[in-house]
Amino acid sequence: MNGKWVGAFLISAGLAAGAFMYYQQVYAYYEPVAFTPGAEILLTPVTGGQPEAILVNDVTGTDGESSPIRFRACFTTPTSLATLTETYVVYEKPEPLIAPPWFDCFDAGEIGTALEQGRAVAFLSVADIRPGVDRVVAVMEDGRAFAWQQLNGAAE
Repeated sequence: MNGKWVGAFLISAGLAAGAFMYYQQVYAYYEPVAFTPGAEILLTPVTGGQPEAILVNDVTGTDGESSPIRFRACFTTPTSLATLTETYVVYEKPEPLIAPPWFDCFDAGEIGTALEQGRAVAFLSVADIRPGVDRVVAVMEDGRAFAWQQLNGAAE
């Protein structure tokens, strides 16, 4: 009889620990991002200098202090891809990172496919926003746009 109780306790403890770790990874450390109106999304101009704000609508984002690559944002921009490409630095090796499942506006698979097929272009938002980490913005042909942070090679 005691073996059943010990087994039940061990299984219950394992399930509770697993549920706790899942919650920690997917929900616990994310918080909504408060964007500054008029300076929500920045891009680095090809002429050099400081990143500058672009025109955006409907910005939503999430970030977490526990990791420099937890940042994700979704928004739209009325600025054409042609104008953006002529004005801002194109990012050479964008790698959209998977967002938590509850942040459903950001689909890393869709963004990556659009970048590979040329239906989207990635731009450098801010280089070394944290040491070894760049902020990247991808804009699709239909005006939907996404931002994330990724390692830039210096930290690898």
